[in-house]
Amino acid sequence: MNIGIFGGTFNPVHFGHLRIAEESRQAAGLDRILFIPSGNPPLKTEGIAAARHRFAMTRLAVKDNPFFSVLDIECRSRRRSYTVHTLDKLHELYPGDRLFFLLGIDAFLDIPNWYRPDLLVRRTNFLVLSRPGCRFADLCASPYLTIPKSILRRLDAKTLMSHTTLLGGDHAVILLNVTPVAISATAIRTLAAQGKSIKYLLPAEVESYIIFENLYGSRKRRHRAVTGGCR
Repeated sequence: MNIGIFGGTFNPVHFGHLRIAEESRQAAGLDRILFIPSGNPPLKTEGIAAARHRFAMTRLAVKDNPFFSVLDIECRSRRRSYTVHTLDKLHELYPGDRLFFLLGIDAFLDIPNWYRPDLLVRRTNFLVLSRPGCRFADLCASPYLTIPKSILRRLDAKTLMSHTTLLGGDHAVILLNVTPVAISATAIRTLAAQGKSIKYLLPAEVESYIIFENLYGSRKRRHRAVTGGCR
């Protein structure tokens, strides 16, 4: 099987994540997408909900899609969540399957700053996705890719929707244009903290979970807004 690996903090998971995963699955011919919420991410710490909450929200978000599932292999770990360690575990869980790691252009360009990038690029295929504010032409700066600028310009102009190249050995890198969805987890957290509606930015069950668990200060701020009044 061809399996997409979609890792992230998912703080919280929203429709932008789900749409990217769905388009990637169809365009790249993936049989499954595995969402893997990070446990203790090395590069992000401030304002992150507990791993158990982010796992629960992601599970609620994907439950109605038979091609999506969520794994807790990083959430259960007490050590920092490094992608190269996660890939080792996934190769044990899915021997013989082809793994495709989903990430945006900006994240792919940042791989040299990740833990053991030399091992990472040798252990998986990549699906590099368009991102608002990023250009495929920026990938000229990547030490791992050699792609004609004419191809990258066509991807940016959307006269070419995808392009596949090799990343050493027999691993593939698929560059893919996906529908831009301008939904930000940061903006959702800010709205929740201000007691404002986050409806239609994420699945209704995830919205309910955030309010019920008082994540991101949602209920506290909402209570103040209702009871503050004039004195």
